[in-house]
Amino acid sequence: MSTKLTLTINKETITKAKKYAKANNQSLSDIVESYLNFLTKEDIEGSKEELQPVVKSLKGSFKMPKKEMNYQEELRNRREEKYL
Repeated sequence: MSTKLTLTINKETITKAKKYAKANNQSLSDIVESYLNFLTKEDIEGSKEELQPVVKSLKGSFKMPKKEMNYQEELRNRREEKYL
């Protein structure tokens, strides 16, 4: 059963999302529903999988740089620092 939902979202975000949906032959409603299903997905036992304590402690500690990052170049630079 489908139910109507009203959301308040930044206009620029809506414009980008509509372009994305159109490019992927999906409706915006389908994309939002899929994302919400993903967020609330439960494992086979019926409860959410708990993160290990060490993983929980690291969650949110890494911030991506604002600029586009070249993963391969960054990895090469880190290896050079480590082994030279």
